[in-house]
Amino acid sequence: MKIYNNLSEFSKLKHAIVTIGTFDGVHFGHQKIINQLVAKAKADGGESVILTFFPHPRMIIDPENQDLKMINTINEKAKILENLGVDHLIITPFTRDFSNQTPNDYIKNILVDTIGIKHIIIGYDHRFGKDRTGNLVDLKRAGLDYGFTVEEIMEQDINDVAVSSTKIRQSLLEGKVSLANAYLGHPFSIFGSVIKGDKIGRTIGFPTANIFVEETYKLIPSDGIYAVTVEMEEKLKAESLKLKGEAPKPYTLHPTPSTFKGMAYIGQRPTINGMTRNIEVNIFDFNQEIYGQDIKMNFLKFLRHDVKFTGLEALKVQLQKDKDNTLAYFKSQESATQ
Repeated sequence: MKIYNNLSEFSKLKHAIVTIGTFDGVHFGHQKIINQLVAKAKADGGESVILTFFPHPRMIIDPENQDLKMINTINEKAKILENLGVDHLIITPFTRDFSNQTPNDYIKNILVDTIGIKHIIIGYDHRFGKDRTGNLVDLKRAGLDYGFTVEEIMEQDINDVAVSSTKIRQSLLEGKVSLANAYLGHPFSIFGSVIKGDKIGRTIGFPTANIFVEETYKLIPSDGIYAVTVEMEEKLKAESLKLKGEAPKPYTLHPTPSTFKGMAYIGQRPTINGMTRNIEVNIFDFNQEIYGQDIKMNFLKFLRHDVKFTGLEALKVQLQKDKDNTLAYFKSQESATQ
């Protein structure tokens, strides 16, 4: 999949099959549209194009609302779309100027002149242009003028999925990751880099990797303990160049990530009177130093809420119970698939 960070980077196609949306979470409802997009492009000998926006339009139109968090970062979304077989992803910076285009200018300047649209697959309630005044009728009318066709995703089809990004966000904020994952069709994940902590976990037999998530708009689930899998890519240090004055070759990432089981913690660590909200993971059967490494945590099951214990010894006893419960969960999942 080719990724473009602006419309100006995109070269007009001869036969573009297009859909438009923020696609936060890329949930089952989104996948229904995207699968149709990819299938249509293959059937017509065209190329599939997704036009998405960053930041989320609501962050620009309603800047006072700081509560909106995204299920995916833009990089996470791109990876999922790539796995679905999309040919082109255009990430358009969403600005007030962009939002003030008339529906006709939006269609002509972007869809027709820049992308080369021949067919668009779009939800029945899609709105675009200044004050969101453009609609399906405008697209169909413009299609007659500019020579593209419009395929409507009917209300019945979308409602049958019974999924929305809002429902998924709410489920995650309530710790209901199993429900959120059922809506998503894939595990909710957090991607971040491992940073140094105060190493208290090591003193009680449960060392943790502290995760820093750079994107402040990323949704973090409810505080508590979760069963997770952890993916990390092995860093292979290339040999330094021998020629004088040349910098060492950069680190490269092994193409196949290693996956481990573990339990994640989200919270302020009330037992030690913590002041900041932490994201930590105890990776089972793992004892390597991974500071600075990027890892991905896939959230599979909520185990319990965050609790303040009387001291570290009581915390240690509970963490062993949490580990036992986590391992029992994985064992049950493995038995179910056999």
